[in-house]
Amino acid sequence: MSGIKDKVIAITGASSGIGEAAALLLAERGAKVVLGARRLERLEPVAARITKAGGDAAHVRTDVRRREDVAGLVRLACERFGRLDVLINNAGTMAVSPFDDLRVDDWEEMIDTNLKGVLYGIAEALPVFRKQGSGHFINTASTAAHRIVPNQAVYAGTKSAVRAVSEGLRQEAGDKLRVTLISPGLIRTNFPEHAKNPEVRAQFEAAREKLAIAPEAIARAIAFAIEQPADVDVSEVIVRPTAQG
Repeated sequence: MSGIKDKVIAITGASSGIGEAAALLLAERGAKVVLGARRLERLEPVAARITKAGGDAAHVRTDVRRREDVAGLVRLACERFGRLDVLINNAGTMAVSPFDDLRVDDWEEMIDTNLKGVLYGIAEALPVFRKQGSGHFINTASTAAHRIVPNQAVYAGTKSAVRAVSEGLRQEAGDKLRVTLISPGLIRTNFPEHAKNPEVRAQFEAAREKLAIAPEAIARAIAFAIEQPADVDVSEVIVRPTAQG
């Protein structure tokens, strides 16, 4: 089953940024999208926009830190559309800070969201994919998984772990399932707001204004991976601003 039209695609973190851009693009290309995010007040308008444009969208409040919420997202896809073809593990947080700030709660939130959220997605979707004999995981990492810089060590650690998990999953997946890792660079999203250290947040905001590219660039990379023939696995894609060092 190649292409995008009529595929059932679940997306976490779908209320804004990359998740929202992917939802809109994939629905425009004919996918049936199942959207999850913590903030229903931002998720519902995304689903409504897709439906108003003639697309097919379902949505449910999903906090990926809670396995039962991720299970609910996968269950909604199967109940509403009878299957799940792609799970985009996209939800994430970037609560970066210097180690000396000792923001242990932020460290735990990044581990719970960025890493455990992906693992919960795998745990819920993998049995569905095995039963179907097909399926595609798309996991969002970051260029931070490839290059470590000050103030981002814990964030980079979670994204490096997602990269390792994705490669291990790909090797175990066999010839019926696909696994894609997408590593965005600096993207025009609200991620800098997660940084509670004022100096770090200001640095990110300045870099975003100067360098960041639109989340639609990542959505197009996701679509490219999905639309390949079933025997083609786009294993890893890095998309960054041309000017990013």
